[in-house]
Amino acid sequence: MKIRIKFSKQGSMKFIGHLDIMRYFQKVMRRAEVNIRYSEGFSPHQIMSFAAPLGVGITSSGEYLDIEVLSTDTSKVMVDRLNNAMVEEIRILSYRHLGDASKNAMSLVSAADYTLEFRENYIPANLEEFFENLESFYRQEHIFIVKPTKRGQKEMDLKPLVYRLERRGDGIFMQVSTGSTDNIKPELVMEEFYKSRQWEYPRFAFQIQREEVYGRDDSGRLIPLEEFGEDIE
Repeated sequence: MKIRIKFSKQGSMKFIGHLDIMRYFQKVMRRAEVNIRYSEGFSPHQIMSFAAPLGVGITSSGEYLDIEVLSTDTSKVMVDRLNNAMVEEIRILSYRHLGDASKNAMSLVSAADYTLEFRENYIPANLEEFFENLESFYRQEHIFIVKPTKRGQKEMDLKPLVYRLERRGDGIFMQVSTGSTDNIKPELVMEEFYKSRQWEYPRFAFQIQREEVYGRDDSGRLIPLEEFGEDIE
């Protein structure tokens, strides 16, 4: 049986890298006595995959991993059981059954939502002017950038890969293309914005949080990854 788990990652856990998060969840599965399926062969390992690795220093309220289990209790029971085995800064938000033919979360990822809040001492002196400039930047028909690749560099148009960019209170909300093909990080968008205004980009100006990760359904519509599954009653 395939299961998709949604979890949040907050506080000091934002400094724990992806590989250590994988190891952490492997231990949690054992502590919570999840009847997880193991691979076969000389070195069995838990069947587990994550949707999209989160950068160090970024918090999240919408992370996903897929597992396979041999048996399971209800979604509510399993959420409680897993949370009882967790540190407080990682919380399980949902535990949902996937159909046998469902694609894994990693292959589905198409977009993600982020919020950016100014850290103390980095708030612009004139917020209104800052957001007017950001709006003007996003209204451009094209935003050409040179992006590093494994084979060197390539020019690309960033604009069609930033689906939304807007002010939220005194912070910024953006929805960007995410996944193996066009993986756009919010830091890249903000760096290009600062560069377009000939401002120095302050690398540590923002606390970034990933809010949600999306895949596309059969009609091409973006939906949260947890909506591909169903609660187990």
